[in-house]
Amino acid sequence: MKKIFIVLVGSLLGFLYYKYYGCTQGCAITNSPLNSTIYGAVFGFVFSLEDKKDKR
Repeated sequence: MKKIFIVLVGSLLGFLYYKYYGCTQGCAITNSPLNSTIYGAVFGFVFSLEDKKDKR
């Protein structure tokens, strides 16, 4: 459940990055809200894996 929450937060942060800092042309990640949201979700997932790794 915690992983899902972290991935959702990452998705939200990716979308907010697109909305406030994204560019309209020439940027692979931030030129589309879908791309930014997916990248945010992936970073959130990686972060959730690192969180579990530190508890061992």
